[in-house]
Amino acid sequence: MTDEMFKPGLEGVIAGETAICCVDQGQLLYRGYAIADLAEKCVFGEVAYLLLYGELPTAKQLDWFRNQLDQFHGLHPVVVETIRKIPQNVPLMSVLRTCISLAGHFDPLEGQSDDILKKRAIWLLAMASDIVAARYRLLKGKDPLQPKRGLSHAAQMLYMFHGTEPDETSWRILDLTLVLYAEHDFNASTFTNRVVASTASDMTSATCSAIGALKGPLHGGANEEAIALILRFKDAKEADAWVHDALERKEKVMGFGHRVYKHGDHRAVILEREMRKLAKQKGREDLVAIYDAIKNPIVNKEKPIYPNVDYPCGVVYYLMGLPPDLYTPLFACSRIAGWCAHYIEQIANNRIYRPLSRYIGPPLRPVTPIEQRK
Repeated sequence: MTDEMFKPGLEGVIAGETAICCVDQGQLLYRGYAIADLAEKCVFGEVAYLLLYGELPTAKQLDWFRNQLDQFHGLHPVVVETIRKIPQNVPLMSVLRTCISLAGHFDPLEGQSDDILKKRAIWLLAMASDIVAARYRLLKGKDPLQPKRGLSHAAQMLYMFHGTEPDETSWRILDLTLVLYAEHDFNASTFTNRVVASTASDMTSATCSAIGALKGPLHGGANEEAIALILRFKDAKEADAWVHDALERKEKVMGFGHRVYKHGDHRAVILEREMRKLAKQKGREDLVAIYDAIKNPIVNKEKPIYPNVDYPCGVVYYLMGLPPDLYTPLFACSRIAGWCAHYIEQIANNRIYRPLSRYIGPPLRPVTPIEQRK
């Protein structure tokens, strides 16, 4: 095998075809729609429907989608009791991974038809948000809430967190983050999902594997790390001094850089604009000053590195009063729509993934009898 065939991390290798998402330097498309257009004109329910069904829904179809979510909400008592028993120090991503698997034993749908798979995807969206909300409530010493019918997906999540219907500003900006996180081509968690799907395993197993991949700090978690970094500094001057030292040390700054985008993340531009509005509304321009003090030296250097969507998202979730352990699970609650769309696409035209490896171990050698080994 030649060196030219070896691509660490499969970088630049085309491993499959997809009609779901296009990620390149110039654009990010969901089913042919530009992310900026979707972010401006659609709510998450419309985007999830688009990813799963291939077209944007009519008003009637969106009502049906929301009704399906409403019907699927509600955790089995065994799942709730399990969440109660998981130690409090366990990360919420681990809880989500375990409890999605457990919820799979109570899957209300049977079969693998295209229609059933799409409905199972909606069920998984409901289960994930229910699990995250139940864990959030229980850690605060409160019982999980039953969902309130008729709310948008983002508003429903906030209602199940806090027990009151959210104001429009709050649910709209959470909804925006869900739209931006919903899908992103063959990233690590989606590729993991497709590998599991290619074995003809079930959708819940593939989703659990994707959650496991997203749990890794090199994939998910950057939004948590980004706000942790910003909160380290008392003001912009202190942040500016630190980032210049970090650049001298060639230290990686969480929330910056992307394997594909070399000239900026389309999603970060959209969310940063809304983050600035939210910070002004909350009277936290001090956070934006620190945000900029870290960002500006990095994007203005000779070889710039641009923020990815996680950098402004960490600030957005913090301004909403959400704890950092919730940030990556919220990412997962959105990305389930994309993962399931890829699962459906993979099994519709399947070939099991079986890449090659380059062996670098010892050459052929004989087995020495045990009594002769030293």
